[in-house]
Amino acid sequence: MLNEHELKQYPKAMSFLMMVFWTGLFGGIFWGIIGYIAYFFNFTEVSPNVILEPWALGDWKYGWLGKVISLVFLVIVSIIIAFVYYAVLRKLKGIWFGMGFGIALFLVVFFVLNPIFPGIKPFMELSRDTIITSICLYMLYGTFIGYSINYEYEINKVQDKEAST
Repeated sequence: MLNEHELKQYPKAMSFLMMVFWTGLFGGIFWGIIGYIAYFFNFTEVSPNVILEPWALGDWKYGWLGKVISLVFLVIVSIIIAFVYYAVLRKLKGIWFGMGFGIALFLVVFFVLNPIFPGIKPFMELSRDTIITSICLYMLYGTFIGYSINYEYEINKVQDKEAST
């Protein structure tokens, strides 16, 4: 953990909930773009545009406007997911909980929500590359969200303890 000198250099500039918001926002932008890159290079057959398929009609959703709007939707969902992690798992230490959270998200999207998204084939029909890439992306996303929120929680806990003494 951090020593006392390092803690004093770490400014408490924003509230914890605002940090959770920004973590979800940047996680959605960064990992959404990584998802597009993985799709572009054919590592996965699932495009991030699938988020629009149940709600948007027309071929525009496959063009640049669809990509931008899909990324906005992914950011909104990511912010919600960050607050879910904050509400449920913020007190759990370690990288494994974030990875597990990412795997749980993967299972929800590819098994529970699969019928909602026509762009995602049934799990057994997906290629091995798609499954491996998707699991890895979800694990990394979960690790990013989980570790960021847990780290900030631990810093706040130590700073509050220091302030009360």
